Amino acid sequence: MRAASAHRPGGSARASAVAVLGLLAWACGAGEGPDPGAALERARSRASTAEREWRSYLGDRGSSQHSPLSEIHRGNVHRLREAWSYDAGDAKPGATQIQFNPLVVEGVLYGASPGLRLFALDAATGEEIWSFRPDVDAAPWSLTRGAVYWRDGDDERVVFGAGPYLYALDARSGRPVPGFGRAGRIDLREGLGRDVSDDAMGVQASTPPALFDDLLIVGGRVGESHGAAPGHVRAFDVRSGERRWIFHTIPQPGEPGHETWPPDAWQRSGGANAWAGISIDVERGLAFAPTGSATSDFYGADRRGDNLFANTLLALDARTGERRWHYQTVRHDVWDRDLPAPPNLVEILRDGARVPAVAQVTKTGHTFLLHRETGEPLFPVREEPVNGPAVEGEWPAASQPVPTKPPAFVRQEFSLETVTDRSPAAAEAVRQKLRGMRYGPLYAPPSAEGTVQYPGTDGGAEWGGAAWDAETGLLFVNANQVPWVLRVIRGPAEESLATRVGGGYLMACAGCHGADLAGDGVSVPSLVEARERLGLLDVYRIVRDGRGRMPAMGGLLEWWQNLALSFYVSNVDPQDAPAGWAGAGGGAYVSAGYQKLTDHESLPASRPPWGVLAAIDLAAGEIRWRIPFGDYPQVLASGAGGYGAESYGGPVVTAGGLLFIAATPDARMRAFDKRTGELLWEASLPAAGYATPATYEAAGRQFVVVAAGGGKLGTPSGSRYVAFALESGS
Repeated sequence: MRAASAHRPGGSARASAVAVLGLLAWACGAGEGPDPGAALERARSRASTAEREWRSYLGDRGSSQHSPLSEIHRGNVHRLREAWSYDAGDAKPGATQIQFNPLVVEGVLYGASPGLRLFALDAATGEEIWSFRPDVDAAPWSLTRGAVYWRDGDDERVVFGAGPYLYALDARSGRPVPGFGRAGRIDLREGLGRDVSDDAMGVQASTPPALFDDLLIVGGRVGESHGAAPGHVRAFDVRSGERRWIFHTIPQPGEPGHETWPPDAWQRSGGANAWAGISIDVERGLAFAPTGSATSDFYGADRRGDNLFANTLLALDARTGERRWHYQTVRHDVWDRDLPAPPNLVEILRDGARVPAVAQVTKTGHTFLLHRETGEPLFPVREEPVNGPAVEGEWPAASQPVPTKPPAFVRQEFSLETVTDRSPAAAEAVRQKLRGMRYGPLYAPPSAEGTVQYPGTDGGAEWGGAAWDAETGLLFVNANQVPWVLRVIRGPAEESLATRVGGGYLMACAGCHGADLAGDGVSVPSLVEARERLGLLDVYRIVRDGRGRMPAMGGLLEWWQNLALSFYVSNVDPQDAPAGWAGAGGGAYVSAGYQKLTDHESLPASRPPWGVLAAIDLAAGEIRWRIPFGDYPQVLASGAGGYGAESYGGPVVTAGGLLFIAATPDARMRAFDKRTGELLWEASLPAAGYATPATYEAAGRQFVVVAAGGGKLGTPSGSRYVAFALESGS
């Protein structure tokens, strides 16, 4: 049932050969096995109407995460039972995830495995119809969160991202469409105006494009350090794969915003990328692209200025890419405050009239509500001072914009009163860690001593986004209330593997594992502990080939550099690691690693709840309800609960009065009353569901389905999709 894998790409000189091979594969009947036609027609015979399926990423092109279905409602949701499940395979213990929001079109469900295998299922039964495995590195750096369905007459396509490629597959067979790009795919690393091969991540198509007419509008995930690719927004022809327009998020000479960067930044700076997804206003022909921070994340000495259009909600003409308006939410970001989710297109009632608006949630816990046609804020915005000295060479902005309404949906300032009260031992452990650190206001720059960031780098809101319910006027968002530590260290000038192996570690590895090799104790392993279990050869292979979240360095470093780095990791005393270089003269500051601030048992250092679920009345600018959300498995194992937990993946709201969400490390699927926040139903999943669910109708029944892929927050990895429906006779 599986379509043939794509051929491995070569350089541009091999383009015609690749295309010929792709056409030969098509002509020879790529994808051996039963003809999917019969299974496809069975599935389509049980299909519902378009509005009762889930035909777009996050529900519709306005990213509402809403369904008009009401068969499952407050009165019967307690009768939900597992209807079917499907094992996608490819799970690797502790190393893989699934973040895919399933697509359901004409009775067929499209999903992806942890290894990026795209498959089509009968949405009513979970029976596999076809599958396609792309020939790309399937490490979790290449996560894919969704797909696009497009049809023109008999031409039906499913477009999805795998690594740096966008694939177009025939929706009926799962075979690559030979006329799209080269043998059915386009390479997002090409056409950016400069070579990005030195970046380990390049450009990753982790979030699906937005569809407008015959255009695929896409951003992409890029690296977060020096040498990263620029995050330009582009539109490609859905039929041919040819580029139709490009918007430079790092402006070039003569373009608006160029003056907010150093004159040559467009040739060397990276980031400012719309990695989280793009929302489309079909009626107005507008594409709303939220962008991330510029590189490097935590030190911007080489990008003096406000750095438009990083950390910006862009309103672009969907047909041409021309900028209509923009709103920058963070100037000269040194906190990694990317806009983490596609905005919700909403309408609110004001002075008796309906006002078209766009709601953008943020990692800081704010909700910017802007007029959809002009970008004007619908509530006053104040300026929050940037407090505290910055490290040498840094140029922080004087202040940052903060909406006065709605209020923040998470706590935002860390103090001794905010320290965990879970136990006296936990509180004392945190107070000991805080000695010598900086903490307090929302916008305090990173420091050599360590600055507490609250909420942390992962939000507040995250990529799961928010759900909009027009009936109640409520915006629903799950959010994290966990502190992180922003610490930067200065290495000697011109530091690299060529000058000192420790410098190579500092530049290539410390951003995740920390300058002291200790990791974060949760999702990034300690290298000090790992080397006790691994020999030098094992370490070398991991550095060369990558594993888990770690990208392969083999294509970026010479073999002897890989060997030197592996020997360093295997033998260095942590006391001699780059963490001790803070007083060195010259050179630039780099991140000491992503570090959560935790207590003695690796639980968050702040007072619970550590995760919340909130309902925001957008018209009034008020929070209607907010509850603790989820739990960590180790908390439940201790006999406690109700503390909340970090969550990844968003909610879905329905006309049946319900809010469905998984997202938490306790591996539960839940349904809440959307008006009150009351928990009405929950069920266990085979692994944590770090993905946004989908709800749809097939064979006359309403289903709710979620990918249970686990793998984050130290939870086991899984590979199963689970669909729930009312038990028979309900």
